[in-house]
Amino acid sequence: MSTRNATASSSRRIVERSSEYHPSVTLYEIKAEEIEEPLRRSKRVKVEQKLDILPDLEDFKLVQDTPKKTVSISKSSSPAKSPVKAKPIPQALKTPHPEPARWKETYDTIKEMRSKIVAPVDTMGCDQAQFKESDPKSQRFATLVSLMLSSQTKDEVTDAAVSKLREALGGSLTVDAMIEAEPSIISEAIAKVGFWRRKTDYLQRAAQRLRDEFDSDVPKTVDELCSLPGVGPKMAFLALQVAWDLNHGIGVDVHVHRITNRLGWHKKPTKNPEETRLNLQSWLPKELHREINHMLVGFGQVVCLPVGPKCDSCALSTKQLCPSARKVGPVKSKKRKAVVIEDSSPRIEVALEVEETKAFLDDNRP
Repeated sequence: MSTRNATASSSRRIVERSSEYHPSVTLYEIKAEEIEEPLRRSKRVKVEQKLDILPDLEDFKLVQDTPKKTVSISKSSSPAKSPVKAKPIPQALKTPHPEPARWKETYDTIKEMRSKIVAPVDTMGCDQAQFKESDPKSQRFATLVSLMLSSQTKDEVTDAAVSKLREALGGSLTVDAMIEAEPSIISEAIAKVGFWRRKTDYLQRAAQRLRDEFDSDVPKTVDELCSLPGVGPKMAFLALQVAWDLNHGIGVDVHVHRITNRLGWHKKPTKNPEETRLNLQSWLPKELHREINHMLVGFGQVVCLPVGPKCDSCALSTKQLCPSARKVGPVKSKKRKAVVIEDSSPRIEVALEVEETKAFLDDNRP
């Protein structure tokens, strides 16, 4: 007999009761008291770990039982989300990335080319949104709004959306106006940016946080900025540079990520902008952290395009500074061969028959 069966049998007891059909008959019933065995430690830990990584559910909430240190799931009509503690944004690599060869010459060459180029970021970037506001808080908030709308969106579209949103909110981008506005008003104004539905929610939730926790102003730290919904490291570093004139890191977007990988500045190609940022910050002089984003974004918008980069007009190709440069030669025109179709014999025969008929008629006229 197993241990479990032995434990169950020792807890059995006999209970007697009168029959409900005849009072003189006594019925005897054996009842067993079941004793639940506790889960083994390894299984309990595994179950608790699974509960810890459950995603947010719309119709359920996690309720913690403090005395037993366990988590149970209960049905709820409205979702209740526990506050998520934001992880601090890493600022440095454990082992710095080595300096790329000839990086300074490459950097200066791009900077020289950019001085002769007017790119969309120069006239419609996030730094332009503040100039149409008079209040310092509104200037900083307008910068943050522009950055939040810029994700997966071209500068031209973002700039137009910021202007339209300002007009929809009464002529100024303020925290209070953003909170009090109907979501449909915001959505209509920013409808041409990417993920506009999600960004409508982000804007209003972020404005609420700014009013409740930051005195209706943009925070001064990267971690606080990244705790806002819809704000990532790139936006945070750029917001600090533009709004507060604080140089705490490099804002890496798709252009910086793409171009630095094309230049071979990463010993192992980076998989995402955050890897790119940490690599660059480990060796690029800090005084260049602020300007590199603006410089490479404009360079990527006009010259080093995502598809079909203009390598033939790029000075990096001439100086052999870009390992990804393509050799573009003259375009060869494709000549089509003319196909001559000879006349078929029936057509010639018909022509002869017509001539012969005409001659025959002429000869036989009265």
